[in-house]
Amino acid sequence: MHIGTARTGLFNWLFAKHHHGKMRFRIEDTDRARHSEAAVEAIINGLKWLGIDWDGDIISQYACGARHAEIAHELVKRGEAYYCYCTPEELDVMREEAKAAGRITFYDRRWRDSTATPPAGAKPVIRIKAPLTGERIVHDEVQGEVKVAAEQLDDFIILRSDGVATYMLAVVVDDHDMGVTHVIRGDDHLNNTFRQNVIYEAMGWDIPVYAHLPLILGPDGAKLSKRHGATGVEEYRDLGYLPEAMRNYLLRLCWSHGDDEIISTEQAIEWFSLDGIGKSPARFDFDKLNFVNAHYLKIADNQRLVDLTMDILKKRGDALSPHAEKNMLAAMDELKSRAKTLVGLADDARIYWMTGDYSFDEKAAALLDNDGKAVVSKISEELRKLNDFTAAGIENMCKAFAEASGLKLGKVMMPLRAALTGTTSSPSLFHAIEILGREDVMARLAFAAK
Repeated sequence: MHIGTARTGLFNWLFAKHHHGKMRFRIEDTDRARHSEAAVEAIINGLKWLGIDWDGDIISQYACGARHAEIAHELVKRGEAYYCYCTPEELDVMREEAKAAGRITFYDRRWRDSTATPPAGAKPVIRIKAPLTGERIVHDEVQGEVKVAAEQLDDFIILRSDGVATYMLAVVVDDHDMGVTHVIRGDDHLNNTFRQNVIYEAMGWDIPVYAHLPLILGPDGAKLSKRHGATGVEEYRDLGYLPEAMRNYLLRLCWSHGDDEIISTEQAIEWFSLDGIGKSPARFDFDKLNFVNAHYLKIADNQRLVDLTMDILKKRGDALSPHAEKNMLAAMDELKSRAKTLVGLADDARIYWMTGDYSFDEKAAALLDNDGKAVVSKISEELRKLNDFTAAGIENMCKAFAEASGLKLGKVMMPLRAALTGTTSSPSLFHAIEILGREDVMARLAFAAK
């Protein structure tokens, strides 16, 4: 599920919620060669993860095929559409002639008002009778009034020779039958709108209100793609972003409410309107997304963050201490205040979840030379007999030890951190030692001494 699709879903959902209306969910799956149940599942999972629900059952466009065909033949009866018997070879010639003449449309409408006898055994397509002259206008809530000359619209196919409707017909029939009053979608569909309105008018149906959203671009101004990083919603979940942060960030891509950056879902539903959508494309900014995610991490429930972090660690296959969950919960206030993503939080929490058999990176190993090991050995003895095994008590002991040894505090803490974590970075070490407890700390220091 592409990030642009997610934003479109969010805007539809907020608009429906704001107006106490309904958001409908339809899978446009008439192209069976390209249809993928895995892709459908990804869209469903993406919406559910974002916290976006919908009204009624999920509609399959393919399952409505008989209804689409019925309307196509009804349009023929009304004189608004016609059977076309052109062969692929004839269409190829028309394309070449149109290309040579510099025309936008290529079909010459030879069967539009023809009285010729159809070729024996030929299976026709059905084409709509598009207007031949004048100007076509779409009134769009975002783009304003958009016009094209009628000459730019061809008599496009609405029903293929195999009886399956094209997207143009299927989407109009389904929107009408589902009671859709507002269509909020990407502006890459704007050209389709002129053609779809021809069908609405031919059937005498009410045309919905349109709002075509600008594109989402990458940080470099090019169309958002894989080379910019993650583009699918589930990828952002796996990178450690919270759904409420993604909702907030996606909301701000082409929509604004004054200078507000942090907008809760409740506020978004209250404030959302189509006139808040800008015309210009939005640029995806990972720094801003990280800023928004960091905010929501800070205010998130600690147990929820522990559960999400444990999921990440288990998926990665990390070896976990039996005390991992308890330790992280005790440390979560500090961990979440430093984190930008859940993955970063999981990495930062390594001291709390790693098992007693761990490796040492190059910098940590260098700190545990003979001098470092001597410091760690002496600190170990001090910790073993320390009565006040709290962060404050441990800090006071380390400071007193450093002063008595004629060392700066850093010269004491750096090898101690390396011994306890196998790295040179960790959350506040005094607090971490208190949370780990004397038994675990002693075991780690003994392991490091080996």
